[in-house]
Amino acid sequence: MNKKTLIIILAILFLPLFVYWGLTYNQNASPVAEASSDKPQIYKFSSSMCLECKEVEKIFKEIMPKYEDKVDYKEIIVDSGKDMNHSLIKKYGIKLVPTVIMLNTDGSVASKTVGAKSKEEFENCIKELH
Repeated sequence: MNKKTLIIILAILFLPLFVYWGLTYNQNASPVAEASSDKPQIYKFSSSMCLECKEVEKIFKEIMPKYEDKVDYKEIIVDSGKDMNHSLIKKYGIKLVPTVIMLNTDGSVASKTVGAKSKEEFENCIKELH
């Protein structure tokens, strides 16, 4: 067996392993953990075709200006196809939208809400964050 053949065989065997490792290396790393924040965080998972999501968005547009200096807020559109969004969807087990995940400053889940709530209920959840 000559050198060229040996290199081709090794490439066929190991190249897929290196590609797989490269694609899955940071899969367990949480984008939330990477974004070190001294503020509580809110992730609102929604869809562009969801009517209930639009109702929840109106509520958050009303209440978030009061808390923008106290809480980090991010809306995640589940049908956008971004890789980070998919890892967050998997991490928090998002099955239905709208889902709102509220995290304390230590990264622990303070509350997980599936479906719409009233403005007062969402505001009470935000006030309980620490």
